Amino acid sequence: MIEKATPFLTGRFLLAMPGMGDPRFEQAIILMVAHDEDGALGIGVGQERKGLKLKDLLRQLDLDFEHAPDAPVMHGGPVEPGRGFVLHSDDWGGHDTVDIGGLCRMTATQDVLKAIGRGEGPSRFLVSLGYAGWSGGQLEEELTRHGWMDAPASDAILFEDKAPARWQRAYEALGIDPALLSPDSGAA
Repeated sequence: MIEKATPFLTGRFLLAMPGMGDPRFEQAIILMVAHDEDGALGIGVGQERKGLKLKDLLRQLDLDFEHAPDAPVMHGGPVEPGRGFVLHSDDWGGHDTVDIGGLCRMTATQDVLKAIGRGEGPSRFLVSLGYAGWSGGQLEEELTRHGWMDAPASDAILFEDKAPARWQRAYEALGIDPALLSPDSGAA
């Protein structure tokens, strides 16, 4: 018997379907940072943390913020909401920087925040707090039910579009108007 290989989603977007049933992920767009047989980790890039800007975060961490833009901080997901991640262009790298499927890089240490505050960081970046995580096989099982759609990731959507538009734009890139998607699932 030939087993079908499970496609892993590292470097792709995971889009919440209308009516998925979990209000924490309403219109969520998640960049899948890691996905293999042991589990998956993604960073939400479509919802800004209310009342928190990058300069505020740098101030709270006692880091230089003079050259940092007044950029929003993203709500990366419900797991460890105080843990920070920076998704960024490949023109900067630190000791713990990892490549995300050739799309961008991620750094989860303060080195990148220090560089941004000094004006020496990556040319394009998003700062997120928290992440979404799945145990081994959990995401694959969720993908068989109504709730998530996987889509090609794009650096234009990630770095050029404003957070509230990313979910809509990712669906449009697939040729889908999400307003026409049914919030109900069914069986044929």
